[in-house]
Amino acid sequence: MGKSLGVVAIVAAVILAFSWFAGANSVPFVGVKAMFVAGVWALALNWLAYIPSAIAQSDKFYDTMGAITYFTVTLLCVYAAFGYHGDLDTRSLVVAAMVIIWCIRLGTFLFIRIKNAGGTDSRFEKIKTNPARFLAAWTLQALWVVLTASAAVAVITAETRVALDAFFFLGSAIWLFGFIFESVADAQKSAFKNDPDNDGDFINVGLWRWSRHPNYFGEITLWTGILVIAIPVLSGLSWLVVISPVFVYLLLTRISGINLQEEQAKKRWGDDPDYQKYRKNTPALFPKPPSS
Repeated sequence: MGKSLGVVAIVAAVILAFSWFAGANSVPFVGVKAMFVAGVWALALNWLAYIPSAIAQSDKFYDTMGAITYFTVTLLCVYAAFGYHGDLDTRSLVVAAMVIIWCIRLGTFLFIRIKNAGGTDSRFEKIKTNPARFLAAWTLQALWVVLTASAAVAVITAETRVALDAFFFLGSAIWLFGFIFESVADAQKSAFKNDPDNDGDFINVGLWRWSRHPNYFGEITLWTGILVIAIPVLSGLSWLVVISPVFVYLLLTRISGINLQEEQAKKRWGDDPDYQKYRKNTPALFPKPPSS
C-alpha cells in the first residue's frame, strides 16, 4: 500500500508542478493561471470518480471518465479564455473543437467496447481490489490527460494571440489525417471482431495490413498536429508542452499500448505461421504498404 500511495503522491506533484510551470503564459483564472486550474480539476475529478469505483470494485467507467476529463478540461479552458479575452480566436476555437470531437468519439468507442466485454477490463482484474493501487491508476489517468492535452490547453488559454499562419493549417491537416486514420482503424477492428467468421483470428485487413497498430499511429499523429498548431503561441516555460505527442508516443509504445498487446498476441497466435508472417511483414506502428 505504501508504495502505491507514494506513486499517487509523486504523480499528483508532477501534475501540479507541470501545470504550474507549463501554464506560465496562460490567462489568469480564479487568481492563478488557467492551465494550473485545469491540472487541479483533472486530478480532483479522477479522485472523485475513484471513490464510488473503489467501493464497487468496478472499472466500468474508467475509460469513459478519461474522456469526460478531457471534455471538461477543455470547457474550463474555453470559459477561462472567454472570460479574459471576451471571445475565442479561430486558433483556440478550432483546437477546442478538435479535442472535444476526439474525446467524444474515443469515449463512445471505449464505452461500447467495455460494455461488449461485459463491463470489465482485464487490465484492472487485480488492481481494482487493491484500493491504493486502484487510486494510483486513477491518478495516472489524470496525468495522461494533463500531459496529452497540454499543447491544446496552451493554445486555448494563451494570453497572446497569433493570427492564422502556416503552422495552423499544417497542424490542422496533420490532426485531420491522424483522426481519420485512428477512427477508420478502430471501426475496422470492431467490424472484424463482430464478425463470427473471424472468431479467434487476428486482424490483418484494411489499415491493419499497413500497421499492426494503426489506431495508435493515428493517435500519435493527431496530437502532433495540435502541437504544430500551438508552436506560434509558445514561449518560455510554455514550451514544456512539447511533451504532449512525445508522452503519447512513449505511453503507447513503451508502457500500456503496443507492449501489452504484442505480448497477448504472441500468447494467442505465436505458433501460427500466418501470424508469424504477418508480424514479420507488417510494421508495429508506422504504416507501410503491404507487400502482397
